[in-house]
Amino acid sequence: MPIKNVVVNCTDVQRSVEYYARFLELEVVGAPTAERAVLDAVTATIELRAVGNGRDHTTWSPDDLQKGFRHLGFKVDRLDERADVLKAGGVEFKLDPLDAEGAVRICFFYDPDGTLLEMIQGDLQYAEVLDADGVANERALGVPQRPRFDHIAVTIEDRESTSAFYDRNYGFSFIGTIEQPHDDRGFHIGYLEGGDTVLEVFTYEVAKSERAPQLDVAGFAYAELAGDPPDLPVQNAPDGTKVYVDPDGFPFSVSDGSVGSGSVGSEA
Repeated sequence: MPIKNVVVNCTDVQRSVEYYARFLELEVVGAPTAERAVLDAVTATIELRAVGNGRDHTTWSPDDLQKGFRHLGFKVDRLDERADVLKAGGVEFKLDPLDAEGAVRICFFYDPDGTLLEMIQGDLQYAEVLDADGVANERALGVPQRPRFDHIAVTIEDRESTSAFYDRNYGFSFIGTIEQPHDDRGFHIGYLEGGDTVLEVFTYEVAKSERAPQLDVAGFAYAELAGDPPDLPVQNAPDGTKVYVDPDGFPFSVSDGSVGSGSVGSEA
């Protein structure tokens, strides 16, 4: 099953709606309020929720050696042109556009409350293909006519146990890997595909730090998957949603498939 919904906490919902609509062409679903808005990102919804604790309260670090959530990725066309628009709009960048391993072009930047976002242009050329049908499904999505949600990146401890958990419970399977031969930390990336969305998992051969999710602080809150509740520690989101925390500190909720409050639209 795919990632159906991504909850992002923000201190000003209207400001974040304007940001995601302007720079990533996400489309508003329904009527936004001061407390909440749902945006169509083609393959999933992005749900913005108001919180009182801003960026200064987060324990999230941009260092990818911190386990758990790393960034949200969007597939785009015209990446450099889009990056120029972001820079002209005063958006803070972590990484300027560059050609990356796997024959893709990427850049990283922040939303108004510090959630790290990535734009990716091109089809990944995997170092190792583990599921040819899964790769074919990914490439069949084609060049996006507007930015579409592609993946959530997470740093994990062990690829095999992560694969077993998300495959067994939620139907994600590894389709390929990318190596980072110039990274002396022993950096490896694997791609767990669920439907038209991906969990991009980072592993390292050096020590990593831990982080507990913060469900009432601005930034990424949790993902919503379709399936049954797992046997994992539970936290309650501010609205009462049960959020499960996997062994690497990645938070997610589960539903019967009718996620969020909006429906994902088709790419037109």
